[in-house]
Amino acid sequence: MGREFRVACPDEEEATLIQAVEFLDQRMHEIRASGKVIGLEKIAIMAALNITYEYLHTRVDGGFDIAAIQRRITGMNSTIDAVMGEQTELFS
Repeated sequence: MGREFRVACPDEEEATLIQAVEFLDQRMHEIRASGKVIGLEKIAIMAALNITYEYLHTRVDGGFDIAAIQRRITGMNSTIDAVMGEQTELFS
């Protein structure tokens, strides 16, 4: 929402951090557009609460964590893409 912050993170996690920033920014804009919440701090808190609520509901009884599975799949896809990019001769 137009504010910038410096956040330290390992280089390999920078893309994920940027993705998180974009997701949070989108949610905050949605809340502001609804007109029900006024003030940047309140909008940030509401966005955090909504995201946390959704995260907690990704956990299924028995400890099955859908979000963790999605992160693993994303990591696997990145690994596959990197390896396939090196194998261009196979598909010529």
